[in-house]
Amino acid sequence: MKLRLITVIALMSVFVFAPLLDAGENMPPTDPEKFWTYITETNSYKGWGFWPGHVGIYPGKSPHGAYLKLYANSIALKAAREGKSTMPEGAILVKENYGKDKKTLMAVTPMYRVKGYNPEAGDWFWAKYGPDGKVMAAGKPKGCVNCHKAVKSNDWIFTEAK
Repeated sequence: MKLRLITVIALMSVFVFAPLLDAGENMPPTDPEKFWTYITETNSYKGWGFWPGHVGIYPGKSPHGAYLKLYANSIALKAAREGKSTMPEGAILVKENYGKDKKTLMAVTPMYRVKGYNPEAGDWFWAKYGPDGKVMAAGKPKGCVNCHKAVKSNDWIFTEAK
């Protein structure tokens, strides 16, 4: 009986504390290659949820793609579902950018909230990767910062959570 109780408590702990594993020392550095490894291997974004109200593929526009998929880690999803106006440290959004055929992956463009990283641009780290993970831009790319500045009042995020 004690063994069953311990097992149940252990399993419950995993489900309660698993979302917190994204926080703290387990978060990736802002090194583009290490960040790619984190979002594709260590904590693959393919296993995250879709941004609220944007399940699956949906129409996009330049500079991203004709069609998009938008994933969010547990930190970002929790904040969005709670209606937070600002994403907390550790929030990661990953956008897959597709061509007009809805099948050809053109790029992967994440943004990652890192406290103190880039106060002038909301503390976001941006990156653009080719489908193969090749770094095309990363860090504080002027194109990303200047474009997202238009939605500074929405925490630099274009896509509203629904």
